[in-house]
Amino acid sequence: MKEWIALNMTPGVGPRAAARLLERFGSAEGVFGALRSELERLRLRPEAVESIALRDRFAEAARELERVREIEGADVLVLDDGAYPALLREIPDPPVTLYVRGRWAECLEAPCVGVVGSRRCSAYGQNVALSLARELASRGVTIVSGLARGIDAAAHRGALEASGRTVAVLGTGLDEVYPRDHRKLAAEILERGGALVTQFPLGTPPVAENFPYRNRIISGLSLGVAVVEASENSGSLITARLALEQGREVFAVPGNITSRYSFGTNFLIKGAGAKLVQVWQDVVAEFPPEIAAAILPPESGKKKGAGRSDEPAPPSDLSDAARAVLRLLTTDEPAHVDSLSEATGLAASELSGVLLTLEMRDLVRQLPGRCFVRKL
Repeated sequence: MKEWIALNMTPGVGPRAAARLLERFGSAEGVFGALRSELERLRLRPEAVESIALRDRFAEAARELERVREIEGADVLVLDDGAYPALLREIPDPPVTLYVRGRWAECLEAPCVGVVGSRRCSAYGQNVALSLARELASRGVTIVSGLARGIDAAAHRGALEASGRTVAVLGTGLDEVYPRDHRKLAAEILERGGALVTQFPLGTPPVAENFPYRNRIISGLSLGVAVVEASENSGSLITARLALEQGREVFAVPGNITSRYSFGTNFLIKGAGAKLVQVWQDVVAEFPPEIAAAILPPESGKKKGAGRSDEPAPPSDLSDAARAVLRLLTTDEPAHVDSLSEATGLAASELSGVLLTLEMRDLVRQLPGRCFVRKL
């Protein structure tokens, strides 16, 4: 264990260099038993050769393992460990160590789907991510995402709404939740039976070069990756590319062709062979047959319609005022309370009560700025 952690902490040794070392020497123990001349022949960086030859990370690795195990529910998995996720081990150059916290074994034993998208996203995108994650999680699928703002956070929250499992893959150490305002979300994921996962040692800050590595783990843990919204330069497109390179399924939710948030998803559908997703069944249908058969209802072989056709009718016990408000709301265009008041003729106090009722019935969602959208 100590040798694997030390290898992961060795300067100048990333996943590719680690893969070359392991291919040549068979194990982390073999790497640290190699001669300096053998290491130099692999064209490693001089600082990596020096560190491995001197074994100067061993004491730090031992302290690291102690510190991790002092964190409640945390541990380190290494590449030759039987507990290491099998799907992740299959990818090119898998991380040699995986820091985990929470009920990671239960989460990763279930079929996993990555749900990712832009940090800056529309109300439509947030609604779709939340709904898709909720539907999949309610059927036993683990939702894997990156704990970022926007689509990632909506995906985690959708899984939590369904009392399902979700895994947040970090671009930091386990003790450095980023963004900071998602500490509460990370804590809720752990409290509700989910997990946090990262390849980075404790104390690793959120530097930009870490996040492509995080994205490789999101796709590597998953049977497929669903991209909900992505602008032209979104990191979610990197995740989709990595998923394709890893032989994973790639799914994309179509969007408005005039919206900058939909450029990436529409491009994936048009030019990269991503499967268009309208309903959760579109994702599960691409799982291995034995997994799909256990999740899909018998009638799901029939083609489902898009949009609102699969939604249940509004509850029959809603008041006329609540029905009137609900008819005005859509899933993609936020409506301000002033416009709702004007359209319905309801006084502000009465409208507030109606909206609160609809929120409590899980039919609408409030957005910043006193705006509301209908839930999918």
